[in-house]
Amino acid sequence: MLGAGAAAVVAAPVLQRVMESGLGAVADKDPTGLTGLLPNGGGFRYYSVASSVPRKSAADYRLTVDGLVDRPATYTLDRLRALPQTRLVRDVQCVTGWRVPETPFEGVRLSALLDAAGVRPGAKAIRFTCFDGTYSESLTLDQARRPDVLVALRMQDKPVAHSHGGPVRLYVAPMYFYKSAKWLSGITVTDSVKPGYWEELGYDVDAWVGRSNGRDDDPTG
Repeated sequence: MLGAGAAAVVAAPVLQRVMESGLGAVADKDPTGLTGLLPNGGGFRYYSVASSVPRKSAADYRLTVDGLVDRPATYTLDRLRALPQTRLVRDVQCVTGWRVPETPFEGVRLSALLDAAGVRPGAKAIRFTCFDGTYSESLTLDQARRPDVLVALRMQDKPVAHSHGGPVRLYVAPMYFYKSAKWLSGITVTDSVKPGYWEELGYDVDAWVGRSNGRDDDPTG
């Protein structure tokens, strides 16, 4: 019995990774979104609003910063990795109810990219676009400058997997997880907030955990 228990402890992380990888691969090709209802050992659900999402390697990934800025820029994955990195450990809360406690994210503060670009007077918001070709999100400029908003390169102390929105995703720690756009490809500074994909379907634009969408979840911060 002791031997079986020890073997189970050793095998559990491997089985969890296999389960997560398998569910992520299936969800990536599931236009119905029904696979998002299936649980997995890590607690996450896999959602995509596109029928399929192309994979981006370090060689072909690009992130653009443009709009109302003085210095538009295009970042490769290597260039993002070379910038100062911030690590946050917070709960992840989905508006549908599931929660994953104490999840590490690491990446570049969004405020650092905005400062490097030189935000122009009159700018009030940020629009995020994704290389799935469908998803979008937004934040006010003040929200985007918070120190707990990252352009994340690592999740759970490893590179962000494709099924989790890699190689680069947005992470907005104090808001419901739909604000943390996956497969991030564009950051555009604008003069007004434009509702994102789920906001167009009725979700709150300001998505503070416990203070929006009619939910009273404990804050993640």
